[in-house]
Amino acid sequence: MPKIKILQEDESYTFRSYFDLPYEADEILAELNYSLVKSRLSLPKTTKILESFSEIQNKLEDILPFVNLSNETARREILVSPILLEIVHYCHCQLRIEYPLKVNDWLKGNLDYLLRSQNNLLVIEAKNDDLTRGFTQLAAELIALAEVEENNILYGAVTMGDIWRFGKLDKAEQQITQDINLFRIPEDIKDLGAVLVGILEGVEN
Repeated sequence: MPKIKILQEDESYTFRSYFDLPYEADEILAELNYSLVKSRLSLPKTTKILESFSEIQNKLEDILPFVNLSNETARREILVSPILLEIVHYCHCQLRIEYPLKVNDWLKGNLDYLLRSQNNLLVIEAKNDDLTRGFTQLAAELIALAEVEENNILYGAVTMGDIWRFGKLDKAEQQITQDINLFRIPEDIKDLGAVLVGILEGVEN
């Protein structure tokens, strides 16, 4: 029985389209010539002491009982933005929000957040509800970036604000690894900060 083709040659797909497709991530990525592996990633981590993340953790624990996080905008404003602004402070990296990117009719759209340091970059996709399909969208964004960036290894993360999952693209292997580990906010915020800074600093892992 012939395999059903998911992506149609004459169709146009935005990054958001990959979130909406009712297929498994490995099947979708195979049509973009990438394989998907799920395993525990050994992520870069900075050895710097990120003192202010303790303050952010305490503040979030104080305010979360009083904040309604039922929509994506609230999660971005309350949970994601404070972390990313602190990363910019530590790394002095560029932060692009709703960054437009078009490679072709199958790989185009806006990246929620793109952090760029001197030699490294990190894409972050913020979703309100579905982390699994959000990762498929993130993977498509990483594949698009791999087409225009020189880096052989690219990192990304998908987050619902209170949960983060990382992915790693290996251009030479044409493989994307989905981390089976999750970072939970606010309790894992210091570990999350160490990874975000480590990626942007180019720490060897």
